[in-house]
Order: sequence, then C-alpha cells, then structure tokens
Amino acid sequence: MAAASLDPITAPPTAQFGVGCAPGTSSTARGAVDPELASGRGDEAAAPLADRLARAITLAGPISLAQFMAAANQQYYATRDPLGSGGDFTTAPEISQMFGELIGLWGADLWDRAGRPHAAWVELGPGRGTLSTDALRAAGKAGFAPPVHLVETSPVLRAAQAERLPHATWHDAIDTLPTDRPLIVIANEFFDALPIRQLVKGAGGWFERLVACQDTLFLPIAGKQVPDGVIPEALRDAAAGSVIETSPASVAILRSLAQRIVAQGGALLVVDYGYDGPAVGDTLQAVRGHAYANPYEAPGEQDLTAHVDFGTLAAAAIVEGAQVAGPIGQGAFLGALGIAARAAALAKAAPDRAEGITADHQRLTQAMGTLFQVLAVSSPDWPLPAGFA
Repeated sequence: MAAASLDPITAPPTAQFGVGCAPGTSSTARGAVDPELASGRGDEAAAPLADRLARAITLAGPISLAQFMAAANQQYYATRDPLGSGGDFTTAPEISQMFGELIGLWGADLWDRAGRPHAAWVELGPGRGTLSTDALRAAGKAGFAPPVHLVETSPVLRAAQAERLPHATWHDAIDTLPTDRPLIVIANEFFDALPIRQLVKGAGGWFERLVACQDTLFLPIAGKQVPDGVIPEALRDAAAGSVIETSPASVAILRSLAQRIVAQGGALLVVDYGYDGPAVGDTLQAVRGHAYANPYEAPGEQDLTAHVDFGTLAAAAIVEGAQVAGPIGQGAFLGALGIAARAAALAKAAPDRAEGITADHQRLTQAMGTLFQVLAVSSPDWPLPAGFA
C-alpha cells in the first residue's frame, strides 16, 4: 500500500537480496508449504513469522513469491497501523481531505445519474477510514447517504475505522457483501498489496521465482520452467533477466467484483500505482519507516507491494461484461473532478493554511499524478462514470 516512485518497467531486480532465515537451514527443492507454519496456526503460532517461514521452507522446499508475500502482508497488517508519520507510509486520503471529498462526489454523481437507487458504499482495505469519512461527508451534502461496508481483516485497522465510521458493517472478504443492491466500490492502494508471481527469463525459457532459505538467508531463486503459453505473446522474446509479474489474486477479486457489478449495478473505482500492462519489470518493493527496504528482510515487519497491472485488470472486467474507463493518471482524474477549484475554495476559507493546501494539491496531481493510475469498472446498464472524458 505504500506510495512508490519506481518505474514499473525499469525498476531494479531484487535477485541480489537475501536475508532473515533461521541459522543452519537450507532448501533448494520446490515443495508445498504447511499452511499452519506459514500462517501461525498450530504449535508454532507464537514464533516470529520469519522463523515459521524458515521452518516451512526447510521441511517442504522453496515457496512461491506469492506465498511469501501473502504471509508477510497478512502478519504486517494484522499487527499495526502502518499509516502516517509514525508508520511506514502515507496514502492520498491522509495527505488531504480533497482526495476523499472528490471521490465521494464522484460516487454521488454516478448514483444520481443512475436514478438514485438504494446502493451501498464499499471500501476495500480502508486504512484508518479517512477516505470514506471524507467521501461520505461530501456525498451526503449531495443527497447520497448509503449504508457503509468495509472489507478489512486487520483488528488494529478495524478499531481505527470504527472511531470514524461507527455504523459501518465489516467484512473479511468480498463474498459477504450485499447481493440485493448496487455497489459503489472504492479500492485505493488495495491491489498493490496483493501477492504476485514473478516469472524470470533465463537460458532456454521462463522460470518462476521462488523464495528459498539458505545459510541464514531468505533469497529468491529460479524454480521450475513455465510453459511459453502462459507468457503474453508480445513479451516472449524479452531479454534474458527480464521479469514478468502476474497477480492471480488481483484478477480473481476484480472478476468477482465485476460479476457483482454487472448483476447488481454499480461501479468500482481502482486507484493505485501501476502501469497499463502487461510489461516487463521487477516492481516488488518493501517500505519501512518511509524508506525503501530489502523485500526479503523481516517478513511481516514491512509493507510489501508491487505495481498494479491495470491492463490485465481492465481485460478481466471486460471478460465479465462490465464497461471500463481508463486507466488514466490520478492527476488528470482529479483535475477533471475539479480539484483546482476545491483547493482554491479551501485556501480562501483558511488563508493561514493556503500554502499547505497548494502543496497538497500539487502532490496529489503532480508528484503522484502520473505514477498513480485510476480505473473505473461499471455496470453496462449504468452511465459512464465522471472523470474519464
């Protein structure tokens, strides 16, 4: 979920990193991971995640990068509030109220043009609840006051969200979201934290990157060769050392939401750092204390993310029959929604804060304006969402 500045196509590979495995363990053969060891259930539940992962790899062989990333982020988000100056990163809603307000008005406008149905507001991975708080305040002034549903598994973050949104309903997964009404779904810096697979071009073909444990280190290694058929045709002749990233978990969630939206009505807004892929590039990164860190170090103690492949997400939505708008840059999207006018109004109302408001405006639209992309997925029976003309 951490904001990134690495180019998704040219980000440096992480193959040189290797840290954190239990002394005296090693593994080079691929095998299945005991889910109790990886997730902390069973007799070793009290052990640090790094120790459990090391034990699992020692017993069963290297694990996929997706398994490593999923276990690390599950532990990370379950045990802390990662946001703000005292955390590891800051997201757009925490920078300025303008971000959430404009998204709330975006939802209210779409709801109004769709005939004002009895819709629900949904946010995936809501952090502290700041975005939805600002969005619903603005939407309420436009007459849109929907029931709120938050998809969040972290008890720490649920507690923070409950302070701001006490009447919300919480869900562990999207499966339990309402099925009897349209859904306005917001996913801001959600997909970047979902696990990825990495496929690396080697001598004679493509190989999946695994995570092994050897000589006190966690380190990436090449696993079994994968069939050329799983590689996008345009990328099959990439140079040796090239990396392709895929996120089956992201595609599965996107498809499920698109199915819901087509059947029930509504829309999904995805805001994240990423690219219009598929493309080559190693974008796996770790952030800790607002600085980049070794992604193979201290699993569960730092935020692991990868850039989002918006092209693949859009294609998945289209397959399910949804209409798609974007991706476009966050700066262009917020500009189309009127962020300049909103910034001017806030500065006029609070002259002592005008300089900070201007800086926040520039950060949202310029510093984050092109790396962060925006994609809308909506029901074919609904109007096209604003902001993408």
